[in-house]
Amino acid sequence: MKHGVELFFRIALLVLIWLIWLWVLNQPLSGIMNLSIIVGGVLLTFPLVWLGRKILDRQQTIGHAVWTTTFVHFGLGFTFGVPIVRAVTTYQDWSGWVLPIPSVIGFILVIITGAAFLLTVVNLALKGFGAPFFIALSRKLAADWLYAWTRNPMALAALAFFVSLGIWFQSALFVLWVLIVFAPAYIFFAKVYEERELEIRFGASYLEYKSRTPMFFSRKPRV
Repeated sequence: MKHGVELFFRIALLVLIWLIWLWVLNQPLSGIMNLSIIVGGVLLTFPLVWLGRKILDRQQTIGHAVWTTTFVHFGLGFTFGVPIVRAVTTYQDWSGWVLPIPSVIGFILVIITGAAFLLTVVNLALKGFGAPFFIALSRKLAADWLYAWTRNPMALAALAFFVSLGIWFQSALFVLWVLIVFAPAYIFFAKVYEERELEIRFGASYLEYKSRTPMFFSRKPRV
């Protein structure tokens, strides 16, 4: 019964986020307002993660961590999701440098990095019995396959996918937004909140996994 209520709650939050993204997608915003969302929205990740960590540390139990993480992930649906929707759908309005790279190369990279991202989702589902963000928090520690090379293969694939999109769009500003604004915010979330949350939920097994597996830069698994 408890798991059924949690699942229904997560689905309701997910549908709400999707409806908000759809609404944001169709809003005719001024250039200044659009830029404020694309940049300022991502920057709101920092106070959100800081507050989430404070709440997480108040009661270091698995149940508390699960619910706190659910709401932090829901918040990220605004601070990450909304800016991404606006950035991807309005990139043509961005004035700036055009990347001197054929768009076909970017398209090929989009396919490759998109496939890599899907592989990480499958990896998490099969080895961690989970799904991205609050759709379904992992019930086991995913430490095999891609997760044996780096603790954040999904994040790496997602960042590579967005950079590939920028190359496909031939937009240097889009690529710079990914590298200078979006990537630091995600790294802050992963380092400050996600690692602590996983320590609480998986304890010594996560600490051991953390000690032998790099956070981002992939490395051949230790035997």
